[in-house]
Amino acid sequence: MSKKIDLNDVRRNYESKTVHRSDLAMDPIEQFGIWLQQVRDLDILDATAMVLATCASDGQPSSRVVLLKQFDDDGFCWYSDSRSQKGQELAANPKAALLFHWRDLSRQVRIQGHVEQLPAAEAEAYFNSRPEGSRFSAAASCQSAELHSRAQLETEVERLQEQYSDGRVPRPPAWVGYRLRPQSFEFWQGSDNRLHDRIVYSPAGEGWTMKRISP
Repeated sequence: MSKKIDLNDVRRNYESKTVHRSDLAMDPIEQFGIWLQQVRDLDILDATAMVLATCASDGQPSSRVVLLKQFDDDGFCWYSDSRSQKGQELAANPKAALLFHWRDLSRQVRIQGHVEQLPAAEAEAYFNSRPEGSRFSAAASCQSAELHSRAQLETEVERLQEQYSDGRVPRPPAWVGYRLRPQSFEFWQGSDNRLHDRIVYSPAGEGWTMKRISP
């Protein structure tokens, strides 16, 4: 029988900050931009990293970390291979959740919404802006498909490099962009004694409504 690992003593105190609704913008996308800029101004590592949670048609959830590449009033965007597990799950169930965790500021942002593919022209433009090595890696990989060995993947990269010696490897049709159109936000600020602040935004007509919920 395996030994129980007790983690009750693994704890830390959160920063003694409080957030009031009056401190936040009425538009959650504007507020997200403010928090993200504060993180970037501090040069915090992986400021744009986010957990993307999807759900298969049988109800089984899965999650992974991806990088936010752009956001605006229309939503939050990232790029991936549509043949991947997340791509297949989004095709079957185009709802997802995003989580940003900025530990240094004791902050989280949760976003839920509906996901759609970006136009192919946007995926093409972003793919061609990536470093050459990243483009060859993406072209060589059928994301989430089984590999017999790492050598198999490296051999495919070498083959593509020989075929496209000028570096202009084309974007695979399955390499696409996604946009999550937000339907709810939660801004979380850690505080002393676990009295955390949680502010939720929900759609209301042409705008948003805010409410505080218990930590």
